[in-house]
Order: sequence, then structure tokens, then C-alpha cells
Amino acid sequence: MWLLLLKLVALATVTSAARHATNSVQGVNEVRNVAIIGAGAAGSSAAYYLQKYAEEEGLTVNITVFEKTDHIGGRTITVNALDDPKERVELGASIFIKDNHILYNATRNFNLSLTELSKPEAGDYTAIWDGETIVFESYAGTSWWWDTTKLFLRYGLAPYRAVQLVKSAVGTFLRLYEAPYFPFRSLTQRAFELGLLRLTGVTGEQYLKENNVNEDFVRELMQSATRVNYASNMAYIHALEALVSFSTEGAVAVAGGNWQIFQSLLQNSQASYHPNTSVTGIAFQKGTNKPGSVPKYVISTKQTNSKSKASKLSTSFDSVIIASPWQFSDIETTNEVIKHRIDTIPYMKLHVTLFTSPFRLQPSFFGLEPGKVAPSNVYTTLGRDEVPHEAGDGVGRTGFYSVSTLRTVTNPKTQKKEFLYKIFSAEAVTASFLSDLLGTPIPSSFTSNESMSEVEPISWYYPHWFYSYPIESPRVTFQDPILGRGLYYTSGVESFISTMETSALMGMNVARLIADDFAGIKRNGRGARVGQPDPGARMPREDFWDSMDSEMGVSMNFLGADEL
Repeated sequence: MWLLLLKLVALATVTSAARHATNSVQGVNEVRNVAIIGAGAAGSSAAYYLQKYAEEEGLTVNITVFEKTDHIGGRTITVNALDDPKERVELGASIFIKDNHILYNATRNFNLSLTELSKPEAGDYTAIWDGETIVFESYAGTSWWWDTTKLFLRYGLAPYRAVQLVKSAVGTFLRLYEAPYFPFRSLTQRAFELGLLRLTGVTGEQYLKENNVNEDFVRELMQSATRVNYASNMAYIHALEALVSFSTEGAVAVAGGNWQIFQSLLQNSQASYHPNTSVTGIAFQKGTNKPGSVPKYVISTKQTNSKSKASKLSTSFDSVIIASPWQFSDIETTNEVIKHRIDTIPYMKLHVTLFTSPFRLQPSFFGLEPGKVAPSNVYTTLGRDEVPHEAGDGVGRTGFYSVSTLRTVTNPKTQKKEFLYKIFSAEAVTASFLSDLLGTPIPSSFTSNESMSEVEPISWYYPHWFYSYPIESPRVTFQDPILGRGLYYTSGVESFISTMETSALMGMNVARLIADDFAGIKRNGRGARVGQPDPGARMPREDFWDSMDSEMGVSMNFLGADEL
């Protein structure tokens, strides 16, 4: 009798296991393959959150990340000043703020050490310069109320009004992180629902004038922020991005480089990572793009800078995320694969120059009288008599956007303190410019890289340029994250707001969309699960995509669109 019972229990156990295995293959637990192209802020965030959401929904995903460089973090790059690993310095994306939820929370989750901005030395001051006159200055150690008093005496209520507009814009944007606005299949629709198209549809100059913000305050202070952050003048940047560039409260950075945030996200995603691997093509797996079928994708890759031909991978992918600007990707595909065309948008070519020198900035360069002290940090704006232009043509007579004294460093050869500088400019820095800036001759062979020998006035020199961000012209439509069934794109958010945080947000958003797709989760047009608070609402995959196509076709004939 006992033997019979044991046999029945064993049989039941085997049957249950077989049934579970069958459900795993045929149901939501079947293994899904996802390819992510790019290991920058968006790609690393997408990998991390996709794994997180998959685990929450009981899904099994295999994530593969392809990166054409050997670097995680995209445009977040650090280099070693004076070739010393202890003297790390950011080329760009130097700070983020504590309202950047994804970045800031990642530093806490992964125990990354934060560093405050370098404290200036006594007597140092920051100036805003229009090429002829220093229009505003703030001294280290000056009390907050004194600077505030100076602002109100000079500009009236403009500083208060501007701060309130900034807080309102940032607060509204932050609603994108939570239901019912998260996740979103259409960025344009969400921007409309939140009322943000009224900011993106006009220039910062227009919007601030409409809100009675003093024009001198806009030109002298706020424009210096848009120039150092986005290399744009107020007349050629939409109001949302202009206001975001003025939001720096609680600025922090990761000690050793902000790229560590994205490395940590990727490492904790359990993804397979392939550096120095360029994706050259995306195509449908044969037979999967027929009407009524669910497409799968095959991709072709090759080693970056290799002359060999690309080869197709044997693995097919249920979803593909393009997590880098399409126009720089060199990926070949067909119109059938990309159902919704990707906009080509102009990017700003920004030059970043890092160098160390024992010389301070020359006072006469900024029109100061002999004996005066030069500012340690200089942000620029246009003069009242200058006509603004777009992108690099708008740099004006200053010739650069900013010069910053980041900190002092020790020259390992001389063991003496020197100054570490960073310059943002529209064109490559010249020896003549550096000679005038430092007040000492700089040989032209140094900046042209014709000679690698040490030059006494400059002990270390590192020029770099990249396509740093889009030219943020006013617009009321934005590239949506869904290109086709199972094909996603993250860089459309950059013409809305271009920051490390917003790219990470789009990565997180796409991850949620993919998890919903795989799990068959239905959401209404506002992002909330249908049937909430019932967590079990589900719908077939085909209905999910029918709904997506309908939502992406949202009408733009809403009240006020013509005014924008």
C-alpha cells in the first residue's frame, strides 16, 4: 500500500513538473531575447530596468548589449589630468541634480561616492562676460542674501519669477516618472497632456518675455546658462530646455566619473555585454514579418574599425532597442523594419579643451584694468548690440561659451600646484587664443599636435570634440519610442530635454513597454493598467500593438496647437 502511494506521489510530481515546464515555454515565462544597441545612459538604463521589470512579472529575458566603443556611458567621459589616474576630470556631463531620480538613486543603490562641486578659494569669483564688459559677478564666500539683494536691485522681480517658472517646469516634467503618465508610448502625447508643448513650442526668449521676466536678466544671466549647457542663445532654444538649464540646485557628481552610474546599471542587469562591436544591420528573421505573425529580428555586427565584412548573428531577437542617435549609428535596414521613420535632427558640435598651467587667467583679456584680479570662472553671453544666431554661429564676439578653473592639481614633474582649466567653444581652441587668455606666448605647434614636447606655460593639454546634444529649436512633435512591432528608439527624448537623466528615463520607459508587451499587460491611454487596482489585467500581444498604433496616431488638432 505504502509503495503504491509513493509511486502515485512520484507520478504526480513528475506530471506537475512537466506541466510547469510546458507552461514556461508556451506562456509568459518563455525566454525572450532582447538586443540593446548602445551602452550609454539610455542603453544601460534600459538593460537594468528591463531585467528588474521582467523579474517582477515572472518573465525570463536574455539581454545582449552591443557597444561600438570600449566605453560604457556614451558621452559621459572622464580623462586623467596630467596622466594621473587620481586626477579624473569630466569632458562633459559634469553634474546632475538630486531631482534626477534615476541617477541619484543609482548612486545610493550601488554605493557610489558623491562629491560636491569644487569649493572656490577665497577671493575667487565667477563672472558673466559679453565680450566687452563683465555684466555680473559673484564672489566666493559672499553670503547668499547679498548676491540675492544685488540681483533684485538690478533686475527687480525677474529672479523670483524665473525661479518660479523653473520650479513649475521641472515639477511638471517629473510627473513623467509615475502613473498615470508612466510609461508612455507617445512622448508627444504625454507632453501635450502635461501642458509642456506650450514650453517646447516657443523660444526661451519668447516665453520669458510673455511671463514678464526682465530682458536684461534673461540676456545676462539666463542666457549664460543656456550657452554653457547647450551652446545656444535664448532666441534659438525652446523654453523647456532653457528653463531646465537654469535648474542646478543640489548639483553633485560621482567621485571618479559619472560613467560609473551607467557601468553599475549595466553590470547589475545580468546582460551580456559586447564592447567594440558595431551593429551594421537590422532585418526581419525570414518568415516572421508576414501579416498576423509576430516579427523577430536578426542583426549583423562586426568588430569596430575592422575591415572585415559584417556577419549575421545566429540568435534572433524578440525586441531590439536602438539606444543611440540613429543618424550616427551607420545601421542599414529597410522601411519595412522601421515602420515609423526616424527624424534626422541637427546636433551641436562642441569643442572641449582641458589643460593645466601654472598661469592664472589674464585680467586684460576681459578688459580689466591692471592690478585687477581675473575671474576664476567665466560664462559668456551676447552683448546688447549683438544679433543672436543659431548653434555655432551664435557664439558671438566672446568666441567661447565658458572658461572654468576646475581646481588646483600637483604637477608630478615639478611638484608644484597648477590650475586645471576647461573651455567650451564652438571651434577648436587656437594657440593665439590661449596666449591672450593666459597672458604668455603659447607656440602654435602645441595646439596643432605637431610636437608632443612639454611647453612651459601648459603642462598638460587634452582637446576633444563631440556631437554633444541636439540644437534645441522649438517644436511640438517628438520622435516616439516605438518604431515598429518590437523595435524601440530612445534618442527622440533628446530634442525634448537632453540630459543624462532624460536619456536614462527613456531607457527605463522602453524597458517598461517591453515588459508589458512580453507579459501581455494592457494599459489605458494614460499609462495606468486597465482594471486597476486589479494587478492581473492582461490582453493578447496583438491587441497591445493595435492599441499602440492607435495611440501613436494621436491627433495634433488640439486647442492651441496653431498658436504654438
